[in-house]
Amino acid sequence: MKLIFAGTPEFAREALAALHAAGHDIALVLTQPDRPAGRGMKLQASPVKQFALEHGMPVAQPHSLKLDGKHPQEAAEAKALIESVGADCMVVAAYGLILPQWTLSTPRLGCLNIHASLLPRWRGAAPIHRAIEAGDADTGITIMQMDIGLDTGDMLLEAREAIQPTDTTAVLHDRLAALGGRLIVEALQALNDQANGGPGLQRVPQPAEGITYAHKIEKAEAAIDWALPAAVIERRVRAFDPFPGASFQVGADTVKAWAARVVPGTGQPGEVLQADGEHLVVACGEQALALTVLQRPGGKRQPVREALQALPGVTPGARLA
Repeated sequence: MKLIFAGTPEFAREALAALHAAGHDIALVLTQPDRPAGRGMKLQASPVKQFALEHGMPVAQPHSLKLDGKHPQEAAEAKALIESVGADCMVVAAYGLILPQWTLSTPRLGCLNIHASLLPRWRGAAPIHRAIEAGDADTGITIMQMDIGLDTGDMLLEAREAIQPTDTTAVLHDRLAALGGRLIVEALQALNDQANGGPGLQRVPQPAEGITYAHKIEKAEAAIDWALPAAVIERRVRAFDPFPGASFQVGADTVKAWAARVVPGTGQPGEVLQADGEHLVVACGEQALALTVLQRPGGKRQPVREALQALPGVTPGARLA
């Protein structure tokens, strides 16, 4: 098929690579403008743009596709470009820009979205994070026929993925990205077969029950609230890896916790119950949390044994904020 692909981060790059490997004609790639990144804050191309340029795919980076928005000239130029392609379908994966109705209706088969949840659970920006944070047993990928709503379109295909007790967002992201690439190739093959008399895909409206929203992760969520149950904090530690990283204060320093496990223990929330060798155990609202991997300001992730050597104030009886 002749495709337009719209996506920005690594999750989308995996899908673009799968479509390229399957032999689809990627006639245009849409991705967000280059952003400052790294210590030098130099402009950096998105993973999708990097892959597209490496494989000779044309790239467009409008700031907006809304003809009546802040960048009407860029949107108008993008509209003319998209219409000139004559695409069979647009595939969208974590693009990050709102698609107006004109965009959805331009390709012959409309726009298909690769969404990292089992819709209608976790519509929105951060479905992987929120599924881990909520303690969901599983999640998955939904291929959706896009409409003007926020992840409200009809479902075409889905695949389920179990959430393991040790999964972080980074680890689960990689599995779902690979699954999304396989599933979009399968969906497009089914649509192509349908055009040739095959069974194709059934469009299933999303049920009205079970709708939840995966709101964008904010930096303010990083601070650990020790009054919460240890199990809740442990899930947040995993959900906020790699961003923004669950954190607590030791004096003026912000220390990030990258791995933890729930253990028995009682005390005032935030009270250090044990801080020796391999153990930093902190009392929570229910039970306690044994932190196993920490990161001090300006440092790297370390086993708690090494990190404690540079945190002399963290001793039994101390209170962490």
